[in-house]
This record gives sequence, structure tokens and C-alpha cells, in this order.
Amino acid sequence: MTIDYRFQESQDTIAAIATPIGSAGIGVIRVSGPSALAVAAKMFRPAKKSAIDYPTHTAHHGSLVRPSILGHPELRRRVHPELRRRVHPELRRRTSDDEPIDDVVLTVFRAPHSYTGEDVAEFSCHGSMAVLKAALSAVLEFGARLAEPGEFTKRAFLNGKLDLAQAEAVNDLIRARTDGARRVALRQLDGDLSKRVKQISDRILGVIAAIEAAIDFPEDVHEPDPDWVKSEIEGARESTDNLLASFGKGRIFREGLRVVIAGKVNVGKSSLLNALLRHARAIVTPIPGTTRDTIEESLEIEGIPIVAIDTAGLRATDDELERIGVELAHKTIETADLALMVLDASTWGEETDMGIPKLTENTPIIVVLNKIDLVPDGFHEKLIDECLRELGQGGRVVCASAAFNIGIEQLEREIASMAAANAGESVIVSNIRHRQSLQSASDSLNHALATTASSEMIDLLSVDLTAARNSLGLITGETATEDLLDRIFSEFCIGK
Repeated sequence: MTIDYRFQESQDTIAAIATPIGSAGIGVIRVSGPSALAVAAKMFRPAKKSAIDYPTHTAHHGSLVRPSILGHPELRRRVHPELRRRVHPELRRRTSDDEPIDDVVLTVFRAPHSYTGEDVAEFSCHGSMAVLKAALSAVLEFGARLAEPGEFTKRAFLNGKLDLAQAEAVNDLIRARTDGARRVALRQLDGDLSKRVKQISDRILGVIAAIEAAIDFPEDVHEPDPDWVKSEIEGARESTDNLLASFGKGRIFREGLRVVIAGKVNVGKSSLLNALLRHARAIVTPIPGTTRDTIEESLEIEGIPIVAIDTAGLRATDDELERIGVELAHKTIETADLALMVLDASTWGEETDMGIPKLTENTPIIVVLNKIDLVPDGFHEKLIDECLRELGQGGRVVCASAAFNIGIEQLEREIASMAAANAGESVIVSNIRHRQSLQSASDSLNHALATTASSEMIDLLSVDLTAARNSLGLITGETATEDLLDRIFSEFCIGK
């Protein structure tokens, strides 16, 4: 069932600062709604005709002013005649002049050819907060109200300019921290995910239509072939599961790959963190147990957002604070996407460094043989071979010297490779809400397949398939509730 939200459209005209807070060359005040151009006409003093007459998608240079209460005819009518009579002539003369705010460029977008689908006026001002606050204050004073978070994009969704998945991609694009995250969000904004979801939904709808036609017109329409029904449902489930499988990669681009740096004390974990960051973030000393707590830092490797986590050295200790740090290190390893297991290559063969510690079965690892500069060249391959024998098939080993920046680029390539860096191959699901909806759709399709296998009544099959379509509709917004929309758009910034 498709929900039509157009009855909820507000007749309010909204406004907000659409550019980040701080000093900049340009700052933008965005105004959208039925009175947007009328508000612009009150405040914009162009060289020629009024803003209300400008054609769509045109830009005009002029002055932005705060109209005087006594000087503006429409506002003057709101002032009680007795008050106007009592104003001193000199004060009346001064208050009849417009107060200049800034030299601006007004850009006009007429409905429906605008981002929101409504009339939109944008004032490009000088980008100081003093100018932007004065401009916004005047806009709010003369006909608009302050926009709520995400209200411009919400109106774009309600007016059919974007579906819900595309609207969420706008927020993802704004918050993208790396080029890979930008590419993932841009493909979703272009509608790649929405098209894939619609294809699955249409395939399910074809089966529903065949089933319901047979139910409604049993004398004229035969029940659909069971093999065809099963094939169509299996195809829809396979496509749904393929999208689900992409979430692991998509979550990395959205939230970052959590990479924990683990190992025994004094193997160079903090030095490795500093080498990856290209600056000294963690304290490095020869004293064992210097790192007591986890240290998290963000960086980017080949377009992938990375959250690098330095941990306390793994060893038995009687020091209570260090023991807590070691326990926290083990927990961090268990929840990480990838562990860099740092070993001291210079002490390889000593009892304290024999073997590669087994962390968890669920956390992939890259072994980093650190301090390789202290090992004779002829022994490098031998160390790698011994590590690979313990790691087994698919093990990854990198020789490095964090102190001298040796092997860091190779390590970064290995990290990117394990993160499946190439985001350009297919549609990627990065939003946990989308994942939940896809999982719900997959569950309904599995239940439908179980229904076909048990030869139950065909109308029960229609119930499962409708549930699957409703779950898919939550992604594009066709079946989204008002509460869901409010929650989604509340996460946006006010100017978008």
C-alpha cells in the first residue's frame, strides 16, 4: 500500500542558513514555500524589476535590506494610525529608510523546478555570521519561519522530487568523510538502490497480481503455475539477499573500518599508530605498559574511512590499571573489523615472542612484523614463512618498521584490500535501516517459499508477499509512517 503524504504539506514558508557556521567567502540563506518570492521582493532591492517577476533559475545582483516599518506600505498598514501620528517627524524620517544588510545575489527557483518542488529564493551573502544572522533575522521577520532539521529535503520528498532512500543519501553525502563514502552516497542519490529495490518489488507484485486474479476470478483465471511462482519468489529473495550481503562493505564506508592494533608490550603498537596517522598521537616510551587505555583516531586509506585503535599490551600483570587496559584490549579486538597483530621481529625466536597469539576466530588479522630494520635482510623471508605456516591459508604478513616508516604503504594496501575497497562495482547498502527492511523482506519471502512447499492455501502466499513488498516500501518511503519520516529527517542539519 502506498501512503500519500501530500495532504500533510504545510503552507508555511521556511528559511534557514544553508551553509556551515563560520567565516567564508559566501553564505547562503535559503527560503522555500508559497511566499518565498514575496518575502524576497520585500527585502531585495534590485537595479531593475521586482524579485516577484523574475523567471526561474536566474540570478540577480542587488541589496538585501530590512524594510522600515514606517517606510514599507504593507507593514505601515499594520501600525496603529495614532502611533504613526505621535512619532516625532525626525524619527519618522529616519525610520522610513530601509536598513541595509548586505550586497547579495538573489537566485530564484520557481515551483516545481526547484530542490523542494516549491518556490525557492536563495540569498548569497558575504559569509560572516554577523551578516547571515542579520539576513536570516530579517527574512523571519518579514514572512518566513525557521526551518526544522531536514525540512527542505523532507519537502522535496513529499513533493516527489526524491524518494526516501535518495533523501537519506543527501544526508550521507553531507557527512561523507572520504571519497569512497562520497561515491557510495552519490550512487544512492542517483537512485541506484531505489531502482534495484523497485525491480524486486515489481517482481513480487507480478506474483501477487497473478494470485489475486485467480482468487477474485476463479472461473476465468487459473491459479498460476506453482513452479513459476516458486521461481519468481526465489529470484526476488536472491536479489534481496545480494543487497543484504553488501551491507558489511557499505557499513564500512558509512561508519569506518574499525582496525585495532594489538600485540604484546613494547612491540611498537603506538609507533605504528603514529606512522599510520603521519603524526605523533600516541605516547611512545621504552617503558612496558605505557598505554593503559584505548586510543581511537580517524584516518583515510584509499578512500576508506578508518578508525584506528591503539590498545594496551597483551600480558599478565598485577597492576590493576594495566589489567583493566588489557581486558579492554581483548574486548576491542573481539568487536573490531580487523586486527593488526604486531610482533617484534627483532626478538623473534625468544620464548616471549614465539608463535602468533590467537585472538578470535571472528576477527581477521594482518600480522605486522615490526622493527624489521633490526633484522638482517636474509632472515626476512624466513620470518614471513614461519608466520604464514601458523596463520594458514589466506594469512597476511607485512614487514615494517614504524619508527622509520618502512612497510607502512604496503600495510595500508593490505588494509584496503581486506576492506574490499572498490565501491564502484555494484549497489551497496550502507544504512542500517535499509538493512533491517531488506532482512524483513527476505524473511517474508522465505516464509512464502515455505508456504509453496507445504501446498497451503494460495491466499496465505499473498499475505507473505505483500508483507515483503511493504518492507521494501519502507526503503523508498512508499510505506513509511509519519513517525519514521520525522525520525529520519530530524537527523539532518537545519539548512538541508
